Amino acid sequence: MIVQLLTHTSEPEMTVAAAARLCYSDASIARLMERGRGDQSAFLQKILSLGHLSVLEHAAFTFGIEGISRACSHQLVRHRIASFSQQSQRYVSHKERFAAVTPPTIAARPDLSARFEALLGEMHKTYGELLEAGIPAEDARFVLPSAAQTKIVVTMNARELRHFFALRCCRRAQWEIRDMAVEMLRTARSAAPLLFADAGPGCLAGRCPEGAMTCGEMAALREEFQNL
Repeated sequence: MIVQLLTHTSEPEMTVAAAARLCYSDASIARLMERGRGDQSAFLQKILSLGHLSVLEHAAFTFGIEGISRACSHQLVRHRIASFSQQSQRYVSHKERFAAVTPPTIAARPDLSARFEALLGEMHKTYGELLEAGIPAEDARFVLPSAAQTKIVVTMNARELRHFFALRCCRRAQWEIRDMAVEMLRTARSAAPLLFADAGPGCLAGRCPEGAMTCGEMAALREEFQNL
């Protein structure tokens, strides 16, 4: 899996701070932007603590993600306040054997791993035979598995990213999308540390939102994301 932060709003923290100040000031936008170039730590912490999160929507972040499964991308695109551009299985055929993601639980079992690889090989063979028979790639792809790797470009605003991290960095999230979310958070923190310093699974700031389904490891989780 490769996760890259491709681009983001120029000076995202200054933009968010200026938007927040605009709500409470009659100063010009130019003056608010200039004021925002100073130390924003205390002000942004206050805005976040007050739950004034709409201003975070003015900062957008675009990620390039490679080597995830179609099973993972299907979960990702359920986050509807985002923009997605995904490699097409209709226009990009897999004449060479398609790359696939093997879950660690299967990889750890040599007997099952061998059967898994054999099944992937059979799927690829059938896919190739369909193409050779003149079946369009858009129809031949119906035999491709959820394990098939894909590439996707994702854009989310900072508010939606924080919501995404709260859900998908949780240890109850499926392992692949959790790994992806953690890497996205790591790169987002590098670009805008003030906006994402406290971002992560929902239990970082209080009780576990999963209730009876909690993993029971909140102390370890908090340490993990403090040191991310």
